[in-house]
Amino acid sequence: MESMNNNRLLIAFYGDDFTGSTDALEFLSRAGIKTVLFIESPSAEQLARYPDLQAIGVAGKSRALSPDEMEEALTPTFIALKKLNPRHVHYKVCSTFDSSPTIGSIGKAIDIGVSIFKTKPVPLLAAAPHLGRYGLFGNLFARMGIGSEGEIYRLDRHPSMRFHPTTPADESDIRLHLGKQTTKKIGLFNILELHQYQQQSFIPDFSAHEIVLFDALTAEELKSIGELIDGQAKIDQIVFSAGSSAIEKALGDHWKEKGVLQGATDWKAIKADGPVLVASGSCSAVTAGQISYALSNGFTELPIDTVLLANQVSEADLLSDSELIHLAAKTYAEQTIALINEGKHPLIHTSLGNDDPRVAETDLIFKAKGFGKAATAQLYGQLLGQIVKQTAEATELKRIIIAGGDTSSYAARAMGIEAVEMIAPLTPGAPLCLAYAPGSAINHLQVVFKGGQVGKEEFFNNNLI
Repeated sequence: MESMNNNRLLIAFYGDDFTGSTDALEFLSRAGIKTVLFIESPSAEQLARYPDLQAIGVAGKSRALSPDEMEEALTPTFIALKKLNPRHVHYKVCSTFDSSPTIGSIGKAIDIGVSIFKTKPVPLLAAAPHLGRYGLFGNLFARMGIGSEGEIYRLDRHPSMRFHPTTPADESDIRLHLGKQTTKKIGLFNILELHQYQQQSFIPDFSAHEIVLFDALTAEELKSIGELIDGQAKIDQIVFSAGSSAIEKALGDHWKEKGVLQGATDWKAIKADGPVLVASGSCSAVTAGQISYALSNGFTELPIDTVLLANQVSEADLLSDSELIHLAAKTYAEQTIALINEGKHPLIHTSLGNDDPRVAETDLIFKAKGFGKAATAQLYGQLLGQIVKQTAEATELKRIIIAGGDTSSYAARAMGIEAVEMIAPLTPGAPLCLAYAPGSAINHLQVVFKGGQVGKEEFFNNNLI
């Protein structure tokens, strides 16, 4: 293995949505790696404001983009990350591999990455045992809910993921799923080969493949996968990889064993000590269950009339600082502010799961207007972000929870966030962070970005403690 350069970033990652990005941030931070997550590729001036960095992330929104839009967004970002010369660059995706040939194509992202970083083969790791995601002979299995004790299903039979509103899971074999998105040759380092490697170390021959998928069933196996991935790194070669936050955990576990890191931070729980606001743009059944529990245990709901908004919105409203969205946000912010002033914890939501009538009705309206699936995330994300920002300007808000992977990237931008840094763990995949938002009321507030599948039933209420 090439000796580690103390002045070289260990890893730079690009997350295909905000909640997935904070997931990667968490596992690097837990490994004791000083990491800051940025909204856009950081400039030299921005980096200088965060001393002693060992890793950075860029929270993207490519999960909601078409292949052409991904080309436009990812190419300059990957080039910017290459100039930083980190040891690794990781394209971080959801652990349920949310993607399709037309929306959030992971294959397209890999094609772009290979054209810039020239990595062969590209390591691919979808399984994340620490999050309840398991890879066996190329197939992905997922527990119902991250950080929960839910049942485990093959991905294409998962009660939530097979009904995902944008990228429903209809194939559990990652090679077949990805094969619809790229023409690159995909190999598999299966669970038996991994166990053989652990028992008697050998150098696998991946020369026939352009992408290599790794199986994983236990968190302990990730360290060995990290060793294999890190073995590709050279002084003049950045390793480009794709997959879940298991990449960060695998590399972190490997580096800790090699003595490169000083060990994990001693994290302590942090109380909200003030009003908590939940803004959910998620359609997930897991989030729906959390909302139901929260409304029965101390939160007050404020449902968004998404049908009215969908009827009013035009394509121009999605492309610019829309007066329509701003006025709608003002109306809901006033109601949210009133609830907080009454000593209540507001919970704003755009749906109560896929069965909520608002989902089907807005889908029909958007389809009639010729809007793509990404329009929903953009509209709701901008709206929720503006509601939160206006609320923060008028109250002593302490903690903000944004739920929904597709909407979170737009919400974070609307809130004026430049970067976030983990300050405490909450549940795997959704750490408590400190927001850096210069010039915004969000600056230095506590923020949590929660993916739709993340957390136990009482997740929102645990933030009140």
